[in-house]
Amino acid sequence: MLCDNPAICGVELRGGANDVVGLDYLDPRHLVPTVNGVVLGGGSRFGGEAIWGVMRWLEAHGHGFPAGPTVVPHVPGAFLFDLNVGDSRARPTREMGHEAAANAAAGPVAEGNVGAGTGATVGKVHRIGRAMRGGIGSASTRVGDVVVGALVAVNAVGDVRDPDTGALIAGARDAPDGRRLIDAARVLAGSDALERFAAPGHTTIGVVATNARLGKPEAGKLASLGMLGFARALSPPHTAFDGDTLFALSAGDRPADLTRLGLAAADAVARAIARGVRAATSLAGLPAARDL
Repeated sequence: MLCDNPAICGVELRGGANDVVGLDYLDPRHLVPTVNGVVLGGGSRFGGEAIWGVMRWLEAHGHGFPAGPTVVPHVPGAFLFDLNVGDSRARPTREMGHEAAANAAAGPVAEGNVGAGTGATVGKVHRIGRAMRGGIGSASTRVGDVVVGALVAVNAVGDVRDPDTGALIAGARDAPDGRRLIDAARVLAGSDALERFAAPGHTTIGVVATNARLGKPEAGKLASLGMLGFARALSPPHTAFDGDTLFALSAGDRPADLTRLGLAAADAVARAIARGVRAATSLAGLPAARDL
C-alpha cells in the first residue's frame, strides 16, 4: 500500500509470533515523522526482501525523507508464514516488491489468494492437513465525511466467523477430506491440542488507512482499536502462535473522534477478514469457504 503523500503510521502487535520490519520509525520519538507505504507479504522472514524493491521504486520517483543528495523512503512491513503451502522456496523477492510498487493504483483491490494472501490458510488447530484456504480481503466504513479502509491478509491458527452472525465461515475441519467445521476455539479450550500446531508459524496481518488527521500516538491507538475486528472475525485471535499485526495510516486532514474512528476501523477489519476467506479458491487438500 503506497501513500500519495507521506503518512503518519502506527502499529499494534498481538499474539506471540509477529514477523515485522521497520517499526523503529513508528516510535513518536523517532526523527522521521512519516512513512511512504506499508508492505504485506508471505514468505515469513524471507518476505522482507520485498521491502527493498519497494524502496528502490520510491527513491527513483523522489518519494522519501530528504537526506542530503537523495531521499530515504520509509516502509514498514509484516509477513505471514505460508512456507507450508506449495513450494517453500517460492518467496517474495526485491523484484516482486519493485513490480508491486510500480503497479500500485487507486481503485478496487484484488481479493482472495493474491499478493500476501497467495498461500494463506486458516483453521490449523490440527495442522495444515485439516486447514482451509485464507486470503486477502478489503472493506471500508464511513464516519461522516471521514473514511477508514482495511486491507487484511488472513492466515490464522483459528477459524473465521461471520462478524455479524457469529457463524463459522472457514477453519479447522473434522478430517483431512472432511467438510464439517469443528470450532477450533472449543477444541483448544477442551484439550491439549496446542502442542499439535506449535511448530509452524501463523499470522493475520493488515493495514487500516484513513483520511482523518492523527499523530503517531493516535495512529497507534487506531491500530489498537482496529484489532477489535480480529476478535469479531477470528476464533480465537492472538494465540501464542499467531503474529497478528495491524498498521494504521493517517493520510488526510479531516478531524475525527478517535473512538468512533477506531470502532469504524474494527468494523472494516472484521468485514475484510470475512471477505478474504470468502474470496479464496481451493487447492488440493485445502478447500475454500465456497466449497463447503
